[in-house]
Amino acid sequence: MALRDELLKSIWHAFTALDVDKSGKVSKSQLKVLSHNLCTVMNIPHDPVALEEHFKDDDEGPVSNQGYMPYLNKFILDKVKDNFNRQDFNKMCWTLSYRKNMEQNELKICNDDAFKIWCIFNFLSEDRYPLIIVTEEIEYFLRKLTEAMGGSWVEERFEDYKLQLNSKQQCLNAWELISLVGSGHFSKGMDHQTLSMGIGEVYQELILDVLKQGYMMKKGHKRKNWTERWFVLKPNTISYFVGEDLAEKKGDVLLDGNCSVEHLQDKEGKKCLFLIKSSQKSFEISASDKKKKQEWIQAVQNCVTLLRQGRPAPHREARQKRRELRLKQQAEQEELELRMRELQIANEAKQHELENMRKALEEAAADAAEEEKRRLQTQTELQDRYRRDLEREKLVRQQIEKNLAEKSTELEQYLQRVHELEDMYRQLEHALEDERRARQDEEIIRKLQTRLLEEEAKKRAELEQIHLQQKQAISVTVAEKEELEKERLAKESALQAAMKQLEQLELERQGALEQYETVKKKLETATNNTKTWKHKVAEHEGLLRLIQPGAKGQQNITNWGPAAFSEAELSLREKQWQETKNQAT
Repeated sequence: MALRDELLKSIWHAFTALDVDKSGKVSKSQLKVLSHNLCTVMNIPHDPVALEEHFKDDDEGPVSNQGYMPYLNKFILDKVKDNFNRQDFNKMCWTLSYRKNMEQNELKICNDDAFKIWCIFNFLSEDRYPLIIVTEEIEYFLRKLTEAMGGSWVEERFEDYKLQLNSKQQCLNAWELISLVGSGHFSKGMDHQTLSMGIGEVYQELILDVLKQGYMMKKGHKRKNWTERWFVLKPNTISYFVGEDLAEKKGDVLLDGNCSVEHLQDKEGKKCLFLIKSSQKSFEISASDKKKKQEWIQAVQNCVTLLRQGRPAPHREARQKRRELRLKQQAEQEELELRMRELQIANEAKQHELENMRKALEEAAADAAEEEKRRLQTQTELQDRYRRDLEREKLVRQQIEKNLAEKSTELEQYLQRVHELEDMYRQLEHALEDERRARQDEEIIRKLQTRLLEEEAKKRAELEQIHLQQKQAISVTVAEKEELEKERLAKESALQAAMKQLEQLELERQGALEQYETVKKKLETATNNTKTWKHKVAEHEGLLRLIQPGAKGQQNITNWGPAAFSEAELSLREKQWQETKNQAT
């Protein structure tokens, strides 16, 4: 706890005692007296001018606890240093407050013990105003007091008291705590002196930070003699006095992180020796027995460890941990309450939703009953309609079966027609094969006719040559004429022979023409057959169209009948014959 917070708690008690009517306002004269006393007891230079200036007699003057705080912080607490007597400060605040709040007639403790309990209350109270001490800290204080008196802690008694306390409130103020201890409820069987000693021991530990105290022998630094002293161990010092009344202080051992404690061997008739080494001096001390020696060594070592780690006294650290734990529990409790409220709100919303759902279900049930009625009516109508549909479907099915039977008959007829078409296709293929063969025969005859015509042309050219030679023979002399006559006769004989050969060729050509007429008749027959089958196929399926032979062009006519060659061939032959004739001339 910071120094400012500790001082504010005591000052709050003094200010509250001056606030007689509990209105939160104190007269200026009383505030001036309080401020003067605080400056005096805390060794702060008093400035009457600043005090008078601050406490002006107007509506804005600090005549309430809120208005007094700015002056208290600025002119007193900001200037305070830890160089004054805490006990005198607490005594002054106690003197201002206890007469108006405490009734001494009913208490079994003296005024000094009540003051110590009041200081302990300020130490253990929560850091919020008005000051209170919670149940956990009450139990902690009563436990410490019971242990200091040498008694045993009765858990059941405190649980019963806690139940009574919870029925009213969960905390106590300073005067209620003093009444609780002074009533002797938790110190039954103990006399007043034992109770007072227990309160004093707890006060020394919690308020004066006395961790351990007792008589031990100390060796002097100058005379080297052994003297009994009363040692008091605090977190950073070991003070030794002439007696336990602390009237005469003989010196201090300043502790820091560099101090150490060592065991010593017995010497000079002294036993249970140990040495305390500080940064300034070393102290040889003799305890009364080994147990006390070990206790003091352990206590001093604990203080040095705390100083090295920068930690406060154990009881202050324990108080801070308890407060942090309470704050954590309080935060968890608030969070739990918040969650409970949220759950409650959610539950109410859920209940409202369930109620709406119940109403909706009732409405849905009514709608369902109406819907069921309509459904039954609709079902009856659907059954009638279904019956009619079945009858209609039966008639349709019979019609379909009839149609299927007709389709089956048509299918059989179609399959039969397909078979007939297949037979026609086969016969057509045979007719086409016959036509192809007839065309091949026609091509052979045409080639033969062409060869005969070539031979005929050749013979004709020979005849023309002979005729020319005859004409030449007429123009020669008579002698030559006779000779030529002979030759003519010879040539006539040759011409007659050639004429005979020509007649023979004519006969052969006539035979070839006859063969050609025969083949042509066969071809016409095959063509007619093909046309007949084409017509039949077209009548049956209307799709097949056979390729017919192309029409022949106009044929040339010779002395011996139709020519077996084209117009172009005839022109070529006439040109060749004319060239041969010109050469002969």
